[in-house]
Amino acid sequence: MSLTLVMEHVEAPSTATSLAPREQEALSHIAAGCTYLQAARNMGLSKHTVDAYLRRIRAKFGVNTTAELTRLAISMGL
Repeated sequence: MSLTLVMEHVEAPSTATSLAPREQEALSHIAAGCTYLQAARNMGLSKHTVDAYLRRIRAKFGVNTTAELTRLAISMGL
């Protein structure tokens, strides 16, 4: 028996219409490998605010993992 992993393809709509500027910034920091705390410090925000931005992004695009967030960021050109 073999297992096959199937990943749902996420279409990335235009960045300007899909994400707020601070959501884009938070996503780019996470995609660059920063932790939530590092992203927060870079953005001058609390860790909880960055978490809220990323939760909104996850809800908008139906992604669950940091890897999927990274893939989304790459597809958006961030």
